[in-house]
Amino acid sequence: MLNRRILRVKVFKTIYAYAENPQMNLAQAQAHLDALCQGTRDLYLFMLAFVPALTQHAAQRIEQARNKFYPSEEERNPNLKFAENALAPIIAQDPDFNKIIAKKKLSWEPFDSFLWNYYEELKGYDFFRSYMSRQERSAKEDAQLFCDIFASLQDNPKLEEILQELSIWWDNDLAYSLNCCCTAVEQLAAGKPWSLPELYLSQMPGQNRKESDKDFVYGLLRRAFCDFNKDINAIAEVTEKWDINRVCVTDLALIVCGMAESAAFPDMPVRVIINEYVEISKYFSTHESKGFVNGVLDKLLNKQ
Repeated sequence: MLNRRILRVKVFKTIYAYAENPQMNLAQAQAHLDALCQGTRDLYLFMLAFVPALTQHAAQRIEQARNKFYPSEEERNPNLKFAENALAPIIAQDPDFNKIIAKKKLSWEPFDSFLWNYYEELKGYDFFRSYMSRQERSAKEDAQLFCDIFASLQDNPKLEEILQELSIWWDNDLAYSLNCCCTAVEQLAAGKPWSLPELYLSQMPGQNRKESDKDFVYGLLRRAFCDFNKDINAIAEVTEKWDINRVCVTDLALIVCGMAESAAFPDMPVRVIINEYVEISKYFSTHESKGFVNGVLDKLLNKQ
């Protein structure tokens, strides 16, 4: 489930936590990394559960409107296309899915007000109106609708508040988890059964252990953690114009991770490593960081 880019982010976050808390030992750092990785998959499960939760909410709203003393013509004869979409029952009735979300206590029941407000917003979206206006029905069309719904949730401040309330391990993971949800609904629409995705992409049966993303992420963390102070000193040597104690901690953590990856995986091209951490810096550090991270890593890695 987790690709190399997001695994690098997890290691960077762990090394940043270590930089902020030098009392952390390697076992604690590994536990922190585990929690970050598991958190992304848990968020995926929570957001996939949004499919049956929102569908059930819509069905309840339709039924309540029908039971009014004086329902309108539209309320007496509602458009049931969304409430009867093909994907929600598949997810809601899957025993493995129900078992794992129950075990992890992931539920939308406490957030009925969010479902209410979002459903009201949804009815105004062009993609939803277009979906509801078409008479034909198909699982493929339902999957596309939910992909559009997931896209609309990426910058929802109310949803962000809920996620922050539920888990400290879900920070910055929403977009990636929603993309995984899109893949899941598309596979369901194609007739494939749901299964819990492997945490690491290349941990599938029959693959060479050398290609394991699990080996990659733990090897990267160990190298970055164990040589942290040595790498900080190396950074200080090539940044004489800056006081190392005043350099942004996020930048230091990114550069240390880049140095660690180059040392732990010498077959990885230096340019690829530098580009990866420069890209990550755009999301987690200052506007000037990409140039700083690029320049320092270039000096350190290309002189080896």
